[in-house]
Amino acid sequence: MKKKKDKVLVIHGPNLQLLGKREPGIYGTMTLEAINKELCAYASKKGLAIEIVQSNSEGDIVEKIAATRCNFLIINPAAYTHTSVAIRDAIAGVNIPAIEVHLSNIHKREQFRKKSLISDIALGVITGLGSLGYVLALEAAHEFLKKSSQKS
Repeated sequence: MKKKKDKVLVIHGPNLQLLGKREPGIYGTMTLEAINKELCAYASKKGLAIEIVQSNSEGDIVEKIAATRCNFLIINPAAYTHTSVAIRDAIAGVNIPAIEVHLSNIHKREQFRKKSLISDIALGVITGLGSLGYVLALEAAHEFLKKSSQKS
């Protein structure tokens, strides 16, 4: 019997649809579409299934996390990083490994951006590496899932 593909859910939070236009000095010039294309190609190369969503709505993000059938979550909660107990609780509630990603280094930004409500429940956090952070998170997810399947 062929093993079912591991599936990674990538969630982009509010305003990330504006990448490439929004504050390029902070967030870079790469569009969300280009990031997603790169993630899909990388996932395919690694034999992973991938689902990618972007939402400006906290409730939609919570519902997507709660309904997921994925094995791993990569999330850039964007502004909700600092405010959303609901997203934090959803991630904790599904009990799947997660990596938090930020394009900019949140620790070099305004004081209010330095506190994440997600970091303490995430497997890891990648911040400040631009779009490369997403690829690194996907590589980490692949390695984590590979090791997890070898244990079972």
